[in-house]
Amino acid sequence: MSEPEATTVLSNGVLTLTLNRPAQLNAMTQSMVELIIGATVQARQSGARAFLVRAEGRGFCAGRDLTGSQPGVEDGGEVLRLVFNPMVRAVADLGIPTIAAVQGACLGTGLGLALACDVVLVADTAKISSPFGRIGAVLDSGGHKALVDRLGSAVAMDLIYSGRVLTGVEAAAAGLASRAIPEAELTAVAGDYAAQVAQGPVLAFAESKRLVRALADSAMSLEHILDAEAAAQSRSSRTNDYVEGFTAFLERRKPTFTGE
Repeated sequence: MSEPEATTVLSNGVLTLTLNRPAQLNAMTQSMVELIIGATVQARQSGARAFLVRAEGRGFCAGRDLTGSQPGVEDGGEVLRLVFNPMVRAVADLGIPTIAAVQGACLGTGLGLALACDVVLVADTAKISSPFGRIGAVLDSGGHKALVDRLGSAVAMDLIYSGRVLTGVEAAAAGLASRAIPEAELTAVAGDYAAQVAQGPVLAFAESKRLVRALADSAMSLEHILDAEAAAQSRSSRTNDYVEGFTAFLERRKPTFTGE
């Protein structure tokens, strides 16, 4: 029997979701996404008072697993609408406190998953990036909203254009993450933090969460940006650059983009 791609444990009021594809840097498959959504259902039904997302291995999540993708055939927007956007919504819409503990690579849909949580605790050595430009695709999983809301439009566009990597320390200093923690301490600190939050006034926390979400969504809601990103990805997936980017990634070579 192979190991499950994600597991859950409920203890002391905390439902802990663990991504469990360490050999693949927890790159997301559709079945893994379904397990993540299932964990949010379990959190609601079990009466959990906090939700912690963590990952096994040296990376939190390297993004979508592109194995089996069909550049030039698939509609990238439909992949978002049917697979990844429901996951982001499920985590973002949980009424209880949500915490992400991020180590190593946190890219693409992995970044979207982390930023859908209320609090993002990052290892100081974490590597956070928007690598979509390397494969000719559009930043997705709510990334536009998170980057603009937390960093401002100029920094957001720099990260989108350059694909440069932020360390956990840089991400926390910029406001993209809540705080940076020495990597060796991340698991313990995140677990203790989630347990402490779960013992707090979660009904009052829920009220604050609704207020903060309302303030953040006053310009453009998460729902709106998810739909807009999917539409943009549909257009992008019909370009030659999208096909070239995905193909080059799968062939482990540098892409040659033509702007077509």
